[in-house]
Amino acid sequence: MSQSMPGLPKKRDVSAHIRISMFDNRVEIASPGGLPRGVTTEDYLSGNLSILRNPVLASVFFRLGIIEQFGTGIRRIKESCVRTGARPRFEITGGSITVILPVTDAEPLLDADEKGIMSLLLPGHLLSRSQITDACGFGRDKTLRVLKQLEKKNLVVVQGAGRGTRYVRV
Repeated sequence: MSQSMPGLPKKRDVSAHIRISMFDNRVEIASPGGLPRGVTTEDYLSGNLSILRNPVLASVFFRLGIIEQFGTGIRRIKESCVRTGARPRFEITGGSITVILPVTDAEPLLDADEKGIMSLLLPGHLLSRSQITDACGFGRDKTLRVLKQLEKKNLVVVQGAGRGTRYVRV
């Protein structure tokens, strides 16, 4: 039986289970039922809209700390894949949504300069730009450029400002 709340589109019930298939090069997660009414493919892929299929289950998972927020999964999948250079695929039809996640190495794609700086940074260990420059042998500008690349890849966090700026590995 379908339930709906006032002001929300009616949900479509599907008596099928989510299927997870694992292959050597990918993991496929197929969810039957397609998109909820009123949600476009663009809405779904943007990762900014969430209509819960099972609000009770989502609420329990949230309170248990299994999920951080509602509706952040697509955005987090895309952000995680950026670090590795892999691209997830989303196949959306009227009857199902399939997310295809490529299997990648745990290590993100880094060039030689990035690898050099990452080897200097330890999780929880703060280093200044000058300490990193001295240790890696790059010039000041190159060190800053590489640190910014690592920050964009969400591998390094910048703490402080000015002379107090420190870098730490995520």
